[in-house]
Amino acid sequence: MKLANEATAGLWVPLVPSLDALLTRLESLSLEPRMVAQRQIALGLALQPYLERGGGALLSPLPEETELANLLLYADFYPQDGQLTLIEQLRDVITEHIPQQEREWLDPLKHSYLDLAEFLSADEQERRLVFRSIGDARVYRVPGGEFSKGLQPGQVLLTRLIREPGDVEWERAVIAGPAILLSTEDGKGLLNATLDYRRQVEISSGSFELGDWSEFAKRYGHVLLWTFARMRLAALLDAVVSIRYVVKEGHPYLYALALYDHSEYGYMGDTLAALEGFEREAAVPPPGEASPSKKALYFVQRRASGALEPSVVARLILTATQLWVECDSRERLDAVKHKLAATFGFSLHFRGETSTPPPRQIKESELAVEEPLTLIISAEEDRVLLSRFLETLYLEWAERACPSLGDHMPRHVAASAAGREQVAALIRDMERYDPGVRRTGHAAFDYNKLRAHVGLDEVAR
Repeated sequence: MKLANEATAGLWVPLVPSLDALLTRLESLSLEPRMVAQRQIALGLALQPYLERGGGALLSPLPEETELANLLLYADFYPQDGQLTLIEQLRDVITEHIPQQEREWLDPLKHSYLDLAEFLSADEQERRLVFRSIGDARVYRVPGGEFSKGLQPGQVLLTRLIREPGDVEWERAVIAGPAILLSTEDGKGLLNATLDYRRQVEISSGSFELGDWSEFAKRYGHVLLWTFARMRLAALLDAVVSIRYVVKEGHPYLYALALYDHSEYGYMGDTLAALEGFEREAAVPPPGEASPSKKALYFVQRRASGALEPSVVARLILTATQLWVECDSRERLDAVKHKLAATFGFSLHFRGETSTPPPRQIKESELAVEEPLTLIISAEEDRVLLSRFLETLYLEWAERACPSLGDHMPRHVAASAAGREQVAALIRDMERYDPGVRRTGHAAFDYNKLRAHVGLDEVAR
């Protein structure tokens, strides 16, 4: 989850003033009208995962990713319209004076590439940090600074390292501003995924000329950014999938719901009592209600969570005409539905389901933790979820065949005097066991809407 959190992934290394000035010149050059289209192509390539299949709707690139993409544009990108590269334009086309201190960075920048550099140690005598590329084991000795506080051996930087002018051995280098901090595991995962891509390119081309890491990273540095972006997106999706939804008391929140109609109360009650994995749950009748002959029956499935007592993770509620299913996840709902289908077959008539929890804006601080997120759902959020679900379920209720009405439509049955009372009783039973009454203390649906659909008079509350 940390990969999805801006505060934990990026850092910035101050630039040498002359290198900073050179990069500013290259930026200005890339913004000239003749380069605008090529700039868009280059940045679109580098940040492609955020542009495809709506990735940008889930996450935006980190500022460091955008800056690393800019460096790819300055140093690695060959314009597709035949223009010179930005470095060649600045170096070979004499339109203004460039101080020697800046010019001496042109060649090192041209030969630099995006790399994955593992932090090894700090050389106190030289006041430099020692990094080693996990791509080809090349060693870099980088000037230290404030950015290195908290840096731990084994951590990996996704960054561009530029050798210092005059150092032909490449060991003395500087970090070109932006860097993305990765754990050892994430760094190796990023490398392995990138190497998989390299092998695919070599196999498809029938050439193994990309065997050298520096050659590959120079030509395909954008793949490192692609891989990191996809790791971030995957981390966010994993974080969302692993969210634990609980109610105020800490028990699992049962947001995955399904509803069935039936007309075999006795048979279903006896069968559910023996259903493997479920146990009978005592239930308190709704307040002010006489106990009906076909009272609601409750069956629950419990699971232990850590050191906590076993909690209800699934509940079945059988009424005279309906079977409600409540679960704590989409996966559990699917499993329970399959069990019910295998047990009851055509005795159950599926009416609808929902498995989308209440929407919640995830904060940066919540993404910065290692453990799965735990979100507490309020009674109001639960009421809204139930209300929307029931509105969807009952929208066409009057026009659908109902098992407890002999598979006739409620509107047609209500056309006769005897049928009106039958439909009215059915709606009263649905209202009595509205899930909102039990879960939030208030009905989640206005059943006068159903009465209006079939031509019955409203009932005052």
